[in-house]
Amino acid sequence: MKLGRVIGRVTLSRSVPALEGGRWLIVSPMDRETIPSWDGDDTRMSSASTPVVYDDIGGWMGDIIGYSEGREAAMPFNEPTPVDAYSCALIDQIDYRDR
Repeated sequence: MKLGRVIGRVTLSRSVPALEGGRWLIVSPMDRETIPSWDGDDTRMSSASTPVVYDDIGGWMGDIIGYSEGREAAMPFNEPTPVDAYSCALIDQIDYRDR
């Protein structure tokens, strides 16, 4: 699982029936430099590529989410589903100490 901050949404004109009811979030991955700033500084973003993550648990702009990518992202679905990243957790608090 990776952590990321939701920085936007994608609106679709059509969707795969298996994915109706969810939303697509644009997520900035969190790394060592951006984790300490999670408590309100929305301006710091990672230089890593920004995935589009399928979400059906209610993530919103500015939220920190846990997401999985690759084969694990399709595991929550009963049928084969075209998903590359899946939101699996809403993060309330991070306790991070840089050594």
